[in-house]
Amino acid sequence: MSLSIKTPLLESLPLSQLNGTKVLMKMEAAQPSGSFKIRGIGYACEQHVARGAHRFISSSGGNAGLAVAYAGRRLNVPVVVVVPETTSERARHLLRLEGAEVIVHGASWAEANELALSLKTARDAFLHPFDDPLVWHGHSSMIDEVVVEGVRPDAVILSVGGGGLLAGVDEGLRRNGLDGVPIYAAETEGMASFHAALKAGGPVELPALTGVATTLGARQVCQRAFDLAQKRPVVSVLVSDREAVESCKAFLDDHRTLVEPACGASLALLYGRKIAVGSLQNVLVIVCGGSTATVDSLNSLRG
Repeated sequence: MSLSIKTPLLESLPLSQLNGTKVLMKMEAAQPSGSFKIRGIGYACEQHVARGAHRFISSSGGNAGLAVAYAGRRLNVPVVVVVPETTSERARHLLRLEGAEVIVHGASWAEANELALSLKTARDAFLHPFDDPLVWHGHSSMIDEVVVEGVRPDAVILSVGGGGLLAGVDEGLRRNGLDGVPIYAAETEGMASFHAALKAGGPVELPALTGVATTLGARQVCQRAFDLAQKRPVVSVLVSDREAVESCKAFLDDHRTLVEPACGASLALLYGRKIAVGSLQNVLVIVCGGSTATVDSLNSLRG
C-alpha cells in the first residue's frame, strides 16, 4: 500500500507559449495530503512501522505535519504534532481532522521541535520534515513516474525550503541517468537559506525569515542539498513575495489549481521568464502544492 498517488503530468500551454518551450507540470498538489510531502513522509512512515514504531511525532504545522497525520490515519498509528503558537487555526483544524493530537507550544518552530523531541520514546518515530534519507528516497519516485511516461526533462524547476525536495529530485534524476540535467532552485528573497549556503560555501543559519512563503521557512538548508549542488548543475534563483503570490493567482486562473506562495516561487521563474529555457525541449516544473492554501489567504497576501 502506497500512501502517495501517481500524480498527473500535464503540459501547460500558457507557460509553454510564454517561455518558448514545452513546459510540463508534475502536479504534486493533487496528492491526498495536499502536497508532495506525502511521498517522502509516507515512505518514511511505512519504513518506521515495519521496524516496530507505535507512534509518530512531528513538529510541523504545515505540509510535513499534515503528511505525517495523513500517514498515521492510513496506517492506524497515533500521531502527535507539536506546533508553535504562530500556527494558523486552519492548519490546526486540518491536523485534527486527520486524527492527530495537536499540542501548541512555544513562540517558534524551534521551541515546538524541542518539546516534540522530548516526547519521543523508544517506541516512537520522529519524522523530520526534510533532512532524512528515507524522505529523499520517497520524493525521488516522482521522477520515476515522469520517465515512465516517456519524458526525459532537459531542466527541472522546483522550490527549495529545507532541501528535501531538491535532494529527492536529484536522487530520481541520477537513478534514471539524468545526472547532467540542471535544476533551477527557486526561493523567495526572505526565505533564501539555500542561496545563502551557496554564497557562504556551506549551510549557514539565516538570522531571520521574512515574507509570505512561510513553508519555505527553514533557517538552514540541509547539508545534502548543498553537497549535491557541488556535483550537478543547480541554479539558485530568487523571486519577490509579490512575484510568488501573483504566480499563484495566475496559476489558479490557468490551471484551476490553488497552490501556496512557496510553490508560487518556482512558478514565478516561468511566469516572470526569469530563466532562459527557450532552447530546451522539455522543461519540468514540480507543482509542489500547499496543504493550507485558501483563496482568502492568497488574496490577503500583498506580496
